[in-house]
Amino acid sequence: MTSDGPTPRRAVILGARSAIAQAVALRLAQRGWDLVLAARNNATLEPVAADLGLRTEQGVQLLEFDALDLDTHAELADRIRACAGEFHLAVCVFGHMGEAEAERLDTNQMVRTLTTNFTAAAVCLAHLANDFEARGEGGIIGIGSVAGDRGRQSNYPYGAAKAGLATFLQGLRNRLAPAGIHVLTVKPGFVDTPMTRGKQGMFLVAPPERVARDIVTAWEKSRDVLYTPCFWRWLLLVIRLVPERLFKRLKL
Repeated sequence: MTSDGPTPRRAVILGARSAIAQAVALRLAQRGWDLVLAARNNATLEPVAADLGLRTEQGVQLLEFDALDLDTHAELADRIRACAGEFHLAVCVFGHMGEAEAERLDTNQMVRTLTTNFTAAAVCLAHLANDFEARGEGGIIGIGSVAGDRGRQSNYPYGAAKAGLATFLQGLRNRLAPAGIHVLTVKPGFVDTPMTRGKQGMFLVAPPERVARDIVTAWEKSRDVLYTPCFWRWLLLVIRLVPERLFKRLKL
């Protein structure tokens, strides 16, 4: 990879029904990438695929993908190739944000949050990383969250899962760097999506289009970690520096 970014080829978007995923897909297509949109009930993505094709003239394929069906992840790379041909970038966007009170009362809901945001993402990306490493080409973008930078009572299961994903991606980046395979960790703040709409305590909410622009720019510049919008880096630095004896008294 050069400082000008990778040659535009084919990207697979995992969790392509999300607002961030679709904004990233459009941005990549505008940069010359063909796309594979992977999600459950992917027939619902047919209008999205048609719109992307018309607006950018790039190839767009749909792939049925269930992040929670962990047993199918080992064959994902082959299924992508069978659907669309070789691929060169995997963007992992899928996630789940539960309700804090519901997760306290029903740990099955907490399990879903932990499994979707960490276990499923890690297992899926581990298989794709092996495929890229065997080929000696490729790249990974993993969407985490600023919630993983410090545990807060309002969403600590979600934050714990995203913290785990960030550490996993960091280790993956360290492992794959000698092979020339880049791994970008993205930590968005609050984004205006159906998953976050109506949640309590939302502030400084960014449109998904801005987040997508930042993600693609960071990828092309071979950045390792991206906070988006950028002010979250400094806001989270302040939050991390608050001593624990004081932090535990805060209602966050």
